[in-house]
Amino acid sequence: MKRILILFISIFTLTPTFAQTQEEIEGWFQKGVELYEQGNYTEAVKWLRKAAEQGLAKAQHSLGNRYYKGEGVPQDYTEAAKWFRKAAEQGHASAQYGLGWCYDIGQGVPQNYTEAVKWLRKAAEQGLAKAQHSLGNRYYKGEGVPQDYTEAAKWFRKAAEQGHASAQYGLGWCYDIGQGVPQNYTEAAKWYRKAAEQGDADAQYNLGVCYLNGNGVPQNKAVGIKWLKKAAQQGDEYAKNILEGLGETW
Repeated sequence: MKRILILFISIFTLTPTFAQTQEEIEGWFQKGVELYEQGNYTEAVKWLRKAAEQGLAKAQHSLGNRYYKGEGVPQDYTEAAKWFRKAAEQGHASAQYGLGWCYDIGQGVPQNYTEAVKWLRKAAEQGLAKAQHSLGNRYYKGEGVPQDYTEAAKWFRKAAEQGHASAQYGLGWCYDIGQGVPQNYTEAAKWYRKAAEQGDADAQYNLGVCYLNGNGVPQNKAVGIKWLKKAAQQGDEYAKNILEGLGETW
């Protein structure tokens, strides 16, 4: 009975120490974030590393980003992928996306679309919009998975409904040409508009063309030219060519 009591007391007295340690690790991470926001990247990395080495997933992800961008440390994609992996294996969605992206373009790891899809899917299933968009692209192009326009449109929609501009454009394109969804110019214009209003040049161009041709919207040359000019001002050569043909400048 005495041994059980002693064991109980030992566990009870150790618990606050563990909680305090976790609080300390969180404090290191927060200090790193504050220093980063102040522009002191070198000191930020020091504190982020302390927390990351103790297994804090969000610190591991942040440290991976510092290596990826070369902020406070020499740019090193291998180190970036290493830290992304540590956080990704703990279920950190943004780190899963980061590791998937590394595999997608072959930075820090050999390019491998199958591995890219594996990690992008994990992040996408947690609701991360940029991962949903990237997964949609993999299905659209057939990279790491069999080409499947229906799956592509499904993932584009999930991200588009969260306001992701490139996914809104992608879903609009699917409706425009009838890939993965029934062709529907009204839906296409609707999603192009959402992306265009966020500054997506491709969507601005396509929305302009919709207005010029009256596809999914009432035909309106002036409005079409307005959107084409917005795209042209971002360097869209197709928009520039159409505007030149219409005698318009941008």
